[in-house]
Amino acid sequence: SLILGTSITISSNHWIMAWAGLEINTLAILPLIAQSHHPRAIEAATKYFLTQAAASALMLFSSMTNAWYTGQWDIAQLTHPTSCLILTSAIAMKLGLVPFHFWFPEVLQGSPLTTGLLLSTIMKFPPMTLFYMTSHSLNPTLLTCMAVSSAALGGWMGLNQTQIRKILAFSSIAHLGWMTIIIAYNPKLTLLNFYLYILMTAATFLTLNTIKATKLSTLMTTWTKAPSLNAMLLLTLLSLAGLPPLTGFIPKWLIIQELTKQNMAPMATMISLLSLLGLFFYLRLAYCTTITLPPHTTNHMKQWHINKPTNTSIAILTTVSTLLLPI
Repeated sequence: SLILGTSITISSNHWIMAWAGLEINTLAILPLIAQSHHPRAIEAATKYFLTQAAASALMLFSSMTNAWYTGQWDIAQLTHPTSCLILTSAIAMKLGLVPFHFWFPEVLQGSPLTTGLLLSTIMKFPPMTLFYMTSHSLNPTLLTCMAVSSAALGGWMGLNQTQIRKILAFSSIAHLGWMTIIIAYNPKLTLLNFYLYILMTAATFLTLNTIKATKLSTLMTTWTKAPSLNAMLLLTLLSLAGLPPLTGFIPKWLIIQELTKQNMAPMATMISLLSLLGLFFYLRLAYCTTITLPPHTTNHMKQWHINKPTNTSIAILTTVSTLLLPI
């Protein structure tokens, strides 16, 4: 159902079809969030359902307003300013852009790591497609404001977290800021950023799923489980932060270049400085992963080495998410 809903939305031209695909998507991910029957998981599923239902309703409302004024149900021909405004807020709600970001860390914290991966990658794909298709008619000033505030809040709120899933949620919000700031000027860069973000996030989530780490404190003792995988996780996290020789720097570099071409150098400077906040908590994760040694007390248990060889997909993903730019 997830794949069906996603493919219906990304291949549709009619607003009602896009809406139907998003609804199928929402309903398909709910059992995946709530499968552990833990109260927090149920709460996460409820929060997710309410926000996504509200966002879908807003999207339907914006397309109906547009059809009412222009008689046009085509996605690419969204021209009425009110519907553009409502659609921007609906998509922001779907993706978790500031000021509609509050549900995302909570939901991610309540769901298991694999579902968290689905939520932060595949579930952002359909709204991103709609964003891409309507990007020429949305208001650039509003998008820029939302983007900068997403980068700021994604950085600031991630600083104080100890739960890895919440940190990754805030990193996702910050990355969405980078994607949104450029979408009115060069939508292809948004897509490039999105794909690379999916690669790096998938690598991180799958690695964490292998070593079964959900908190910073457990991350400190996992280096004995799979040392080489941990070393790669360090590089993947730095790549997510966007440090130059690694893959994550490609989209940042191109976006800053494009913004400078559009005479938006102040905005480029601002969003670059705000990504330093994100760099801080990625560094803290990386530090906990590989650089610190756990306390050598007598009652301290070392974890057993994982006997299975590392999953091929993880190997490919970590390699790609660190080495694309050097290659």
